[in-house]
Amino acid sequence: MDQLSNNTPMPELDIFITDLNGNQRGKRVPASSANKFLEEGFKMPRSVMGLDFWGEDVEGTSCAFEAGYSDGLCQIVSPQPMPIPWLDHEHYQMMAMMRQLDGSYFAADPRQVLESVLQRYTAKGLTPVVAAELEFYLFDRASEQKNRPVRSALLPKTRFNQPNPYALQHLEGFRPILEAIRLACQLQGIPADSIISEFGEGQFEVNLNHVSDALLAADYAVLFKRIVHNVAYKYGHLASFMAKPYGDDMGSGMHVHFSILDREGKNIFSNGTATGSTALLHAVGGILKAMQGSMLIFAPHLNSWRRLRPSNCAPVEANWGYENRTVSVRIPDSPDIARRIEHRVAGADANPYLVIAAILSAALYGMEQHLDPGAASTGNTYTSATAAKALPTQWYEAIGALRTSALMRELLGDGFVDLFTALKQQELDKFSSRITDAEYETYLGVV
Repeated sequence: MDQLSNNTPMPELDIFITDLNGNQRGKRVPASSANKFLEEGFKMPRSVMGLDFWGEDVEGTSCAFEAGYSDGLCQIVSPQPMPIPWLDHEHYQMMAMMRQLDGSYFAADPRQVLESVLQRYTAKGLTPVVAAELEFYLFDRASEQKNRPVRSALLPKTRFNQPNPYALQHLEGFRPILEAIRLACQLQGIPADSIISEFGEGQFEVNLNHVSDALLAADYAVLFKRIVHNVAYKYGHLASFMAKPYGDDMGSGMHVHFSILDREGKNIFSNGTATGSTALLHAVGGILKAMQGSMLIFAPHLNSWRRLRPSNCAPVEANWGYENRTVSVRIPDSPDIARRIEHRVAGADANPYLVIAAILSAALYGMEQHLDPGAASTGNTYTSATAAKALPTQWYEAIGALRTSALMRELLGDGFVDLFTALKQQELDKFSSRITDAEYETYLGVV
């Protein structure tokens, strides 16, 4: 009664899973129930893992009507409740993943797709060390009402000679938001490292530190995006991880860096030279072989494909090279102990669990099959692109490439491939039925 009379909110807890689109779905419960949920988990309809982006069921996927809207068991994966600093009252959150009711594998849970890949590494005594770099834009919150990006008032008033890439002045203007993001990361244990101003107006990149647990690296990426969205909103801004929010400005990517340790903790990509080991080359070979079939994972939405254009700081063919940012797979210059692969294809809008699963499964396949990546590309590969290495350029092409890829079915499983391609086909069909303003402005009353 005192709590009600004092008008003090009770401490609350958000418990949530991450669906195939990378969106969080869950429940808000009293924080006092945390131990119960840690021990018992909670139930939700299995269909929520495979909803399309508008929250509608995907037909023919055995998750909705076909399965009677049956429940799955959501198991908490966070070791303890994490504080949510962007809310004014005491509030916490915990992540979960959904299994079948009997505890078995559920192909619609992206975290389990990655978990199943990592089990193959563990069986071979190998441990991937993974980090993600995420780019995003900060817009004025008026973007919600306008349904289009609105420049932040924190940007310089004039666009003439405006400093952007790596400009400390740009960071200074957004200091309150960026400091609040860093603080939230510290409170939640997210290893956020450097923050840089990117090429776009109000665009930033944050690097997350490497960790020797790829599941945790993906968790960090998911939690980081949640932090950025909510902190920005509190400060009157709308954060966007859209791959291409502006047609004529830079897109936002999610670059994944990884190396692999053996049982003794040695980096198997290292051999004392800048070239790297045969394991590194074979891993690159596997990634390149799987890349065309993986593109729907790296570019999962309609907007994703606007980013993948030549000379747009985004890859357009399955190639690789040393210290070359025009390729899909870059080997950065680094100390031998940190010899690693940087995968540069995925957009910031992609699901981190699925991106890392696709990359690591392909790398392991390449090492097992001793695949040759071919010659390293040099120079500006946008001007030397070849049809043989070209990546899909349209959403529908990528859906078909994944659906018909025997390799991706081997690496990630039929259940996942069938569900994910059905989900994306439904989203494509919905977009295809909508007539754009540009079409009306161009054709109505003219043709």
